[in-house]
Amino acid sequence: MQFSGFSVTDHYPNEPRTIRDFYGEILDEIVLAERLGFRNYFVAEHHFHEYGVVSSPTTLLAAAAGRTTTIGLGVAVSVLPFHNPLVVAQDYAMLDQLSDGRLAMGVGSGYLKHEFDGFNLGPWEKRARFDEAIEIIERAWTGEPFSYHGLYHHVQNTRIAITPIQQPPPTWVAVIRPEAAYYVGRQGRNLMLIPYATASTMDELRQTVQEYQRGRQEAGHEGPADVAAALHTYVGVNDASARAEAEPALDRYVDTRLYSRSKRRFDDLNAAELILIGGPETVAKRVMALADVGVNHLMLLGNFGAMNAKRCTESLERFAADVAPATL
Repeated sequence: MQFSGFSVTDHYPNEPRTIRDFYGEILDEIVLAERLGFRNYFVAEHHFHEYGVVSSPTTLLAAAAGRTTTIGLGVAVSVLPFHNPLVVAQDYAMLDQLSDGRLAMGVGSGYLKHEFDGFNLGPWEKRARFDEAIEIIERAWTGEPFSYHGLYHHVQNTRIAITPIQQPPPTWVAVIRPEAAYYVGRQGRNLMLIPYATASTMDELRQTVQEYQRGRQEAGHEGPADVAAALHTYVGVNDASARAEAEPALDRYVDTRLYSRSKRRFDDLNAAELILIGGPETVAKRVMALADVGVNHLMLLGNFGAMNAKRCTESLERFAADVAPATL
């Protein structure tokens, strides 16, 4: 099992810390994650709402590149329908260069209506826009001239001057539905999941991973695949203290979500074991249960709901010291 840090970067209008302060906290957390030996640290891209205040992940991750040397710097995810794919290809290639080959690229098609409305796009366009964009990005990253003609994007004998050091950078595709996981598997790409928003039970999560593996098998893809899942994480001294310290932040987070299935509060998510909140022993058991489902890369969503930065730090340190070794 690989472990990475992750923040959706939710920030609330009435909280005392400013957005600038919050950016500083995230950068400090990335430095901490590197010190603790985490594989990557991911930040989300979001627009037009307190749901997430990083509209340009490359900007924040470029700042992180100057403070770190080994940790992967990830986006989860770049919402491809909102962008010109050649700009995405160049911007993230530049980040890979600045970080000496540490880009971790998550991509997705988007799911929030207010974001599509803000960009004057119809959600029905997203699948075709995504499929076109990811092909253009991957072809552009080779550094060779190419042409492409789709419904939404046209490229004529173009090459980008900035290519990634990694050829290619590791890439994950985020999905919500099992049928989308199957499609990603057939393509031979890595998978990214957010179980609290997409599954009601661990069995549903297992079914999604199985659909992904079925797609890979039917298409003849061999070798290991990275199945990443992002879960809210807080490791307390014990279960009772973890709940007391994390429940208000988790409920604040889910109460401001913009889609109904994700508005399950602590008791529901805890009963379904779709959060990693508890003492070290409880969290370690849930990590092992996720491994049994087929997840081999955990993205620890540990900075959420305006949680105190000191508590976020202590939780990550407990995870590294007490949980990760127990899952080996």
